[in-house]
Amino acid sequence: MRTSTPDLLLTASAPAIWGSTYIVTTEFLPGFDPMAVALLRALPAGLLLLLIARRLPTGIWWLRSLVLGALNISIFLSLLFVAAYRLPGGVAATVGAIQPLIVALIAPALLATRPRMASLLAGLAGIAGVGLLVLGPGADLDGLGIAAGLAGAVSMALGNVLARKWQAQVPMLTMTAWQLCLGGLLLVPVVLVSGPALPAPTAGNLLGLAWLSLVGAALTYALWFRGIGRLSPVAVSSLLFLSPVTAAILGWLFLDQALSPPQLAGMAIVAASVWLGTRPEKESGAGRAIAFRKIKRADGQSSSS
Repeated sequence: MRTSTPDLLLTASAPAIWGSTYIVTTEFLPGFDPMAVALLRALPAGLLLLLIARRLPTGIWWLRSLVLGALNISIFLSLLFVAAYRLPGGVAATVGAIQPLIVALIAPALLATRPRMASLLAGLAGIAGVGLLVLGPGADLDGLGIAAGLAGAVSMALGNVLARKWQAQVPMLTMTAWQLCLGGLLLVPVVLVSGPALPAPTAGNLLGLAWLSLVGAALTYALWFRGIGRLSPVAVSSLLFLSPVTAAILGWLFLDQALSPPQLAGMAIVAASVWLGTRPEKESGAGRAIAFRKIKRADGQSSSS
């Protein structure tokens, strides 16, 4: 599959913005329930996009949108915020960085494509680079937080591959609205039954929630699912390594967190893994021969007509 540079850059902006989730959560939303934050991030963004799209699912797409909304939105976001509140941002980012490797493993089975050794190597290299970038000797390892981060990575990996497999014949903005709305609605009973009461929001809380919902969900998910429709799932998932890089840079800029030589080496490894994971797959000689024969047949048919 060809990799368009503009598509790649637009898609890459989503995980780059998602890298701000950790600093926004800890600095602007301390004491908030993770499930409530996930709900307030997804549902308002989904309703806004649905007002723009003005179209509801039909037929099988009610079920598919519900499944994708659960995997990509409600399950993933709730587990993401559990990990973000229970782990330091670096540890949470490292745990979530396993997602591109999971996509590289499951995509061939679900999409009937050929597994690529380069994708597996890119995933392993990216995890190593993120570990160098964000893990320190004093990293606090919370078992529940790590389990939540791993489960969230598996959930979104499966959701991204299924989103590619089940491409709807609707604008990507519409598909994004369905997933955010249904995924957000799935969180409503969870928050109402088990979630603690929300604290009275301050101006900082509202600013943080607005960023997470309008920019970190409505804009970025639209760009992300657009990329899933135009690029290979492995190439798209490789871009997720940009999220911890952004988190580390924001920590350096705003929280006075130093960037050591091992961290800079980690950034270089992450950059190499993203390049390796997003490289277009070279077509084999047999594939080129088949394509050439198809072109010749088409030329022959057009000449005879």
